[in-house]
Amino acid sequence: MDPVLIGRWQFGITTVYHFWMVPLTLGLGLLVAILQTMYTRTGDEKWLRATKFWGKLFLVNFIMGVATGIVQEFQFGMAWSEYSKFVGDVFGAPLAMEALIAFFLESTFLGLWIFGWGRLSKRAHLTVLWCAVIGAWISAYFIIVANSWMQHPVGVEMVDGRPVMTDIWAVLTNNTAIAAYTHTLAGALACGAAFMLGIAWYHLYRRRKDGIDTVDEKGRVVVGEDLAVPGRDKKDHAVWIKSLRIGGWAAVIAFVAVAITGDIQAKLMYEQQPMKMASAEAACTDGTSFSVLTIGIPDSNHCDDTKTLIEVPGLLSFLVHTNFTDEVPGVQTLLPEYEEKFGGVIPDDPMYRDYAGQKVDYQPLMIVTYWGFRFMIGFGSLGALFAAYALFATRKGTVPSSKFLAHLSLWGIAAPFIANSAGWVFTEMGRQPFVVAPNMGEDGVDGVMLYTAAAISPSVSAGAMLFSLVALTLLYGGLMVVEFILIIKYARGGVAAAMPELETSGRKPSAEHEDDDVLSFAY
Repeated sequence: MDPVLIGRWQFGITTVYHFWMVPLTLGLGLLVAILQTMYTRTGDEKWLRATKFWGKLFLVNFIMGVATGIVQEFQFGMAWSEYSKFVGDVFGAPLAMEALIAFFLESTFLGLWIFGWGRLSKRAHLTVLWCAVIGAWISAYFIIVANSWMQHPVGVEMVDGRPVMTDIWAVLTNNTAIAAYTHTLAGALACGAAFMLGIAWYHLYRRRKDGIDTVDEKGRVVVGEDLAVPGRDKKDHAVWIKSLRIGGWAAVIAFVAVAITGDIQAKLMYEQQPMKMASAEAACTDGTSFSVLTIGIPDSNHCDDTKTLIEVPGLLSFLVHTNFTDEVPGVQTLLPEYEEKFGGVIPDDPMYRDYAGQKVDYQPLMIVTYWGFRFMIGFGSLGALFAAYALFATRKGTVPSSKFLAHLSLWGIAAPFIANSAGWVFTEMGRQPFVVAPNMGEDGVDGVMLYTAAAISPSVSAGAMLFSLVALTLLYGGLMVVEFILIIKYARGGVAAAMPELETSGRKPSAEHEDDDVLSFAY
């Protein structure tokens, strides 16, 4: 019944669940804006249908993301009040900017987009969507700024044991924040692209299974129609094949961007948090090799219990130093350095309460950091490989008639989400035992650090923390079921689920039709 451990589980569960919505909002929002841009430029109905279908799913995800994110604001004050006191002077500015500028920009313009169909001009309607998307990106940047300051404190000075901001520009332009932000956006685009690709593949497969679309002797698609079912005409095929191709190319581009920004992050990580890098590689001793497979006792964090089975010589040095020869320090080299610089026990200070004097283990949980790093890379690569295959397989206008590939395309949606979650778990747990990590590099502020043991609210009992952990886990589990039901319902329903006007015979779909019911789109 350690309140710190329970509090970490609570925040970890709610944060990981909330972050499943965040990358889809950022990535799918961009793709929907691109689809509506194509409609505004061409006036082609297939782009209108695509915009409304994907926009409907985007809205379901956005609303659920807002609902799950609000809880975290309360957790800062209720479960982690000492942490909030410590970082309050620094976090006040970026979080206020996020709420007052970005979130209100995002939500206001999204509301105008939802209810603006047929009421705003095409260009004005497109503009408000782009403003909402840009607002979401700005919002994400301010959140990343706050998180990156915990990884690499800059722009402050210590006053009476607390950091006080002296340079807001240094905080906003923290190199850790810039690298993390670009990496996060690339990962978000990968999520939106996989979501679009998988669902579009499913609908193209259904058209083939139902005999609507066939292929000729050269494998080219022969597009058919089923006019008895609303929306299953030739325009319907165009929606799905265009969506799949856009999703496929976006996934490939996102993977390249993830690789480039990830390389930049790895080099910064070595400078600023070398123990995290060593733990991610299960590198007990200094060396140059990248571990492909290391095994050990799951509940052990000792180097004596690990064994490297497969490794690539020189690759770790390349990731860190951009050469193949310079050694990267291992855990056994770094531990004495950490203990010499920060002490071997938690300081005897009232802020640490019962934890004062306890021995500090500066090595993160190796099994989590090691496999979190590999899950991030592995699942991200799998998603990109399937996207590349999808682009090749659909070059003649439709998907193969394989049921297995159709199921694989749907399961493949999860790959970038798993990669994103694993990356964040690695990033946050790799920072332990600090909630605000001390600077090991030359461009940070010395003396700024906070052990996780000092961050918990002193007045909250372990029992209360456990109750809230169980309650929030059950609540978020219920919300997960609701989201899955809504996403599956509207995804299966196809374009007609987002455009009820298609079910009215003899009426051509139009964004400007005065009788269009925007509430049916919104709700």
